[in-house]
Formats: sequence, C-alpha cells, structure tokens
Amino acid sequence: MKVLVVGGGGREHALCWAIAASPLLTRLWCAPGNAGIAEVAECVAIGAEDIPALVGFARDQAVDLVVCGPEAPLTLGLADACAVAGIRCFGPSAAAAQLEGSKAFTREVADAAGAPGARWARFTDPVAARAYIRAQGAPIVVKADGLAAGKGVVVAATVAEAEAAIADIMESRIHGESGATVLVEECLVGQEVSFFALCDGATAIALGAAQDHKRVGDGDTGPNTGGMGAYSPPPIFTEALRDDVMARIVKPVLAEMSRRGAPFRGVLFAGLMITAHGPRLIEFNVRFGDPECQALMVRLRSDLLPALLAACDGELASFDLRWDPVHALVVVMAAQGYPGVYAKGSEIRGLERAAQIPGVQVFHAGTARREDGALVATGGRVLGVTGTGTTLAEAQAAAYAAVDAIDWPGGFCRRDIGWRAL
Repeated sequence: MKVLVVGGGGREHALCWAIAASPLLTRLWCAPGNAGIAEVAECVAIGAEDIPALVGFARDQAVDLVVCGPEAPLTLGLADACAVAGIRCFGPSAAAAQLEGSKAFTREVADAAGAPGARWARFTDPVAARAYIRAQGAPIVVKADGLAAGKGVVVAATVAEAEAAIADIMESRIHGESGATVLVEECLVGQEVSFFALCDGATAIALGAAQDHKRVGDGDTGPNTGGMGAYSPPPIFTEALRDDVMARIVKPVLAEMSRRGAPFRGVLFAGLMITAHGPRLIEFNVRFGDPECQALMVRLRSDLLPALLAACDGELASFDLRWDPVHALVVVMAAQGYPGVYAKGSEIRGLERAAQIPGVQVFHAGTARREDGALVATGGRVLGVTGTGTTLAEAQAAAYAAVDAIDWPGGFCRRDIGWRAL
C-alpha cells in the first residue's frame, strides 16, 4: 500500500515510524515532515493545510491511504476532499471534526448524548462573560471556542485571572477569531487522562490511554503548552474506568454524531477528568494527541495500518489490538523561551548516543537539516524523547538518560514527567 501522512510534528513521526513497520506498506510519504521523519518516509514540501495540493499529490501518486495527523486540515475538509477524489482518508469529515473545531459544538453533542461533563455557558459578549464569572466565582475555566493550538484554555484560580483571560481571548484576540466565542466552565477536580478510541462511524474500540503534562514548568507550574511530556498506561485508568468511558461517553457520542448525519471516522480523543464521582468529559479532539501518540505507538504490538484501514472501511466490529505489556514515557525537549518567543536554528547534537540507550526512541517534532548536515531546531517543541520499561520508573529512567545524552544548550525540558504516578 502507498500511504501519505499529513503533518510535520512528533505525532506524525510516531505515526510514520509505526506505519513504516507494516508489511502491507510499499511506499510512505509525509507532507511536510521533518528531519526525523525523513529517516523513515519520503518528505514532500506541501503544507499540512494546503488541501488541494495534498489531494492532487495523493491522486497523482495513486496513494491508497491518507493519514491526517493535525486537527486543522480535518476542520478544513481534507477527508471530504479525499472522498471526492476517491481516496481513503483516516480522519473525520469537516462536519464531524467540529468536535474539536468548536468546543460549544462538543458540549451540545455531549449533552444530547447524555455524556457526563462540566456545567458550561457560551458567550460572545465579554461583559456578559465577566458578569457570569463573578456570579460563579473561582476556580473556573475559560476556553476559546475555536482551534488555538492547544493554548486556548485558561484554568483560572481567581475571578481576576478569569476576567483577564476574557480580555485576552475576546478583546485582544490573542487566538484570533477562535476567541470570538468563549465557553466558561465549571472547574472539575481530579486527574486528567487522555483516552483514545478508533471509530468507523458506527463502531468504536478502545485504543489506549495516557496522561500528559500541559504546563511548562516542573510541578505543573507556568503557562499551558501543547504538551511537555506524557506516559502510558496511566495507573489511575483502570479497565473498569475504560469500560465506563466507552459506555457513557464514546459510544453515545458516536451514536449522536450519526444521528446528526455526521458519522465520526478516525480517532476520537476524549480529554477526561477522573473525579470523585467518576470520569467527566473535558473536551474532544479529533486526532491523536501529541505527545500521547508517541507513548502509544511504542507500546502497540499490532500492525497499525490494518487498524487505520478498518476505521476507514467500517470494519472495526471484529477488530482487536494487541499491546506490549511495557510502560512508555515521553519527555518533550523544547526551545528556550517556549511557549513564548523562542529562537530557531540552534544546533542539536548527541542523538546517536541517546538512541543507543536500551528502550529509547527519539521522535522529532520541530527539526530540520542544514546544508552541512547538522540537525537544527525549527519549532517550539522539538524532540520527544521516549523511554520504555517494565515499570514506569524504568521508562522514566531510560527517557531521562537519553535526554542527558543529548547536547542541546538551546533547549530545555521538564525533569518530573510521570511525577504524579510515581
């Protein structure tokens, strides 16, 4: 089979790495890719949001399957355009991708499906939003309704902090038009879990779970990021919780999306809060998480490619996935200054030493090769250093041993990934 993966981050490197191991694969491209992806796939200089060019390339190369990594191409209609061209695409239609494209849409669907979540209210008027916040008190959560690259959520400890978030999102428009509408939600208390299910429009099967670390600093301090690390499986997420989430959240939402004429196909990522009263839905994403995907892929024993095809073809009902009984832990190495202003172009050395450590796989996110062959940082989140082990502590030790083998003065990482579970 010929496969085109869309995207250029750590998630896409992990997907390419897993797909490259399939005996079904004959040729693998990635658009636009990165320096690490170039080691397992042919990189194509097409932007992830250039839908006409992506579909044109897939058609010209007789691609059998397009696998979309990031959310933006899906909300822009990549799967729809592929369908018109007669090309399979792993990922939901634009209508179904609104589960991530609009947080208000997610809440409406979840409420209609009876899925447990937070109390919420939607606002297009900042004055009304502030009045509601003052009436509710803090802590409270403020969310930009649209896509904001994982940075559109503020968990406000005080009313003043929540009002400042309204000013930033709705008035200063730090997230652009994504902040024209905001949601103000009840602050759920517990541990967050990222849960993933493969869906074919009618059937959903559990894919796996992970816990990530959103804040930039040790001890979960500082601003939210796209993710500074993750581990899988999370000890808190038992089989009973998994079954509960499938029964009360994933399957009812899948049925509601079909009822609305927008059946969901692809991977449904449920952001959950495990509260004293059970799991509650925080939000949905319509793609693999990053860096959760890296932790899941190194644990997956089954061939990934047939699973993606089964989701596209409506054949998940009889499908089963096998997992390696290991723990995986990802440490994200980011450019100094991230998630604020950061420099690009700093050189990274020592990846060969890191890769020699048993149980380690280094996934690239924001990297490129200079003309002289040197590896340089080109993004905020740059590397996903992934360790595996028979225990979570072993996986953590392997990951940080690899981090310490990497010579990159322009980068930093959290030193406590996995702290809650350990």
